Amino acid sequence: MELETLVCAAKKHDAAAFAKLYEQIYRELYQFAYYMLRHPEDAKDVVSETVTDAWETIEKLEKETSFRAWMFSILSNKCRRKRKDYLSRPGELSDELQNSLPAEEHLSGEERLQIREEYVRLDETDQQIIGLHVFGGYKTREIASLLHMNENTVRSREHRALKKMRDALNVND
Repeated sequence: MELETLVCAAKKHDAAAFAKLYEQIYRELYQFAYYMLRHPEDAKDVVSETVTDAWETIEKLEKETSFRAWMFSILSNKCRRKRKDYLSRPGELSDELQNSLPAEEHLSGEERLQIREEYVRLDETDQQIIGLHVFGGYKTREIASLLHMNENTVRSREHRALKKMRDALNVND
């Protein structure tokens, strides 16, 4: 079934249609949350909250073609709130993530860890930009819209963030 048809059905509270939509983007939502929060359980929680909120408010979605962007927008806001909660948490987050990174066959475990560490060092907005591009597959224009930023600003921040990561990893262009 086509995306727009599924969204129309979901807007009429067709749970099966919404479930199909969710199945199509769950992995990308989880990966984005995982990289933003650096903790698997928190990532699962914010994705779950995102889905629940989306289901409860889907009739407010104006454009059926915007479903994916709408979901990432909800998720991005939830990740941002969760990160603020971390500031009030005593102690450090679990180190589970330091030992489990997404499989990338061409990189050693040490290289993946270095990439993760450099990603974590980026500021929150740069992490969102990189995460939406890498995990969500969004183009600059779409990221700018989601984050309410100018396209040139998104391009510039992404370029600087990637350069910063490359420089720290001593990777040539």
